[in-house]
Amino acid sequence: MTDEVTIGAEAGDDARRAALAAEADALRPELHRYAARLVGSVIDGEDVVQDAFARAFTRIGAVSPGTPLRPWLFRIVHNRAIDALRQRRTRREPLETAFALADAGTVDPEDAVMRQEAVRFAVARFAELPVPQRSTVILKDVLDESLADIAALLELSVDAVKAHLARGRARLRSMSETQSEVPRPASAEALNFAALFNAQDWAALRRLLAEDVRLRQARRPEISGAAQVGRFFTYYAEYPRVGVEPARLEGREILLVSDEPASVPAYFMLLEWRDGRIIMIRDHRYATYVMDGAVVTHAARPAEP
Repeated sequence: MTDEVTIGAEAGDDARRAALAAEADALRPELHRYAARLVGSVIDGEDVVQDAFARAFTRIGAVSPGTPLRPWLFRIVHNRAIDALRQRRTRREPLETAFALADAGTVDPEDAVMRQEAVRFAVARFAELPVPQRSTVILKDVLDESLADIAALLELSVDAVKAHLARGRARLRSMSETQSEVPRPASAEALNFAALFNAQDWAALRRLLAEDVRLRQARRPEISGAAQVGRFFTYYAEYPRVGVEPARLEGREILLVSDEPASVPAYFMLLEWRDGRIIMIRDHRYATYVMDGAVVTHAARPAEP
């Protein structure tokens, strides 16, 4: 990890926040890449990063002068991801002892090959590794961090990092290729939303909003209420035109967003519904990095009559 950005001894609160905001924005894709693979979901990984940033800004006043911000932010994201895994209660081992030394093995000099392999693996595949192996493989083979920096972040010895890395690499290699989801028909709600959005019927879309609807976008404060969230469609009316298409990601229905039907999707929206009304919109227009490692299944086309 590079330690170029630090908190200066003379920096006031505004300067501290400005330095943190700049570093957090620059690191966001890397932090998401780490969090998504650690929790096994590009969707949940973005939630981890959002929550970690909120925590970081509340703690910045207590950071000692000279503290490098990059490893500090990685540590907060790491801890928040571990918290998320604990809350999920689907782990295969006690997280409290997850970083015990497995053995004192060494790592073969195969970094370049393993980096190519690790990036190719779907995000969800990493969730099949025990947490310590998962963390070390992601940090080394996906983010290309040094063994010393990984050891510092995870509070392990370099020998322990080497051991977990060797085991994690071996387990990844033994896994079969990721199976794609079986295409399923899109829901009536998603089809209706896509039809209205692609027709640019913004008034009809606003009528779908619940009074307590919320809008969440990376790099933007969360807003709530139908009146405020309704402006979301006004912005899309002013942007260069895009289209949406129902699909599935990680077992959840999403709307892929593309410049045109035949183009590669740039990002996606995730909607939550209650009684036919939208109660949450997660729009990733400002976080296109969430598509990194995302395994998307397009909705099944309706059968011909």
